[in-house]
Amino acid sequence: MDLIITPMQGWARLTLSRPAQKNALNTALLAALAGALDALAADPACRAVVLTGAEGNFAAGADIGEIEHKTTAEAAVDPRKAYWAAIRVFPKPLIAAVDGFALGGGFELAVMADILVLGPTARVGLPETNLGLIPGAGGGQRLQALAGRARAMRMVLTGEVIDAVTALGWGIAAYQAEGPALELAETLAATLAARAPLALMAAKAALLAGEDLGLALQAERTRFEALLDTADKTEGIRAFRDRRKAEFTGK
Repeated sequence: MDLIITPMQGWARLTLSRPAQKNALNTALLAALAGALDALAADPACRAVVLTGAEGNFAAGADIGEIEHKTTAEAAVDPRKAYWAAIRVFPKPLIAAVDGFALGGGFELAVMADILVLGPTARVGLPETNLGLIPGAGGGQRLQALAGRARAMRMVLTGEVIDAVTALGWGIAAYQAEGPALELAETLAATLAARAPLALMAAKAALLAGEDLGLALQAERTRFEALLDTADKTEGIRAFRDRRKAEFTGK
């Protein structure tokens, strides 16, 4: 099972479980996550959710195999857009516990959470430009809102991956755990589950409404889709698979 759902007392833990792929977010896993959150949104026994990854990583990105041959036309009707939207509108507190890699789509998922907890091994970034692409699920926009224009440009344009200490200092994460992120995240979830649920949902909705008004999410997605038909995207993914430096031509 690619997504493990564990009910707890007042909250739930969702574990991304494709360890052989470092929990890369293929379409099936993203669909399962969106469906699970939809069910938990309707469950009054669940007041908060912790999202984590199996075996030492959060999620190392999207599934490259699914992107490699995807065209701009296919991306325009991609069901993944609806799954991302469903995750974003989850009304209850969502905590991401990140150990190991949270890259590309994995980082985009992590910064969709309301509270981001990083463990000492966490490494986060948006390296899509290494593949001739850009973030496609709002990650660039959210990174800029959290860390500012200069740092977002630095990370997105260079593909730089940063550690937990840097991410906390830049305002990307809310907490840095001394040990595994999951332990602190679960403590926070239990604390939130004991608080007034209607007030927490109202607070989250108000904060997200203010944030999303200032984000050019559709503009970022449109540019991501346009890049799928480029030769540079093909070369970027081939180079990644071959473990060599890409030779981009601007076509």
